[in-house]
Amino acid sequence: MITSEQIKAARGLIRWDQRDLSAASGISLPAIKRLEQMPGPLAAQSRTVDAIVAAFEKAGVEFIAENGGGAGVRLCARSS
Repeated sequence: MITSEQIKAARGLIRWDQRDLSAASGISLPAIKRLEQMPGPLAAQSRTVDAIVAAFEKAGVEFIAENGGGAGVRLCARSS
């Protein structure tokens, strides 16, 4: 499950603002803002979450599951 905190952290890793995420994911800017304002798991339809995750993954961000150690994000090395 992806959280709003992970979305903000992911944007920070790749220096995207909310407009960049909106453009890359096809999700409206007001929707991005609304999702980031609510703490915890994203309260959105699965297709919205999938579009956001896909945009970040295309940019090289990997989401790390909770698994007892805390959810997070990391920047993956690009293969050449």
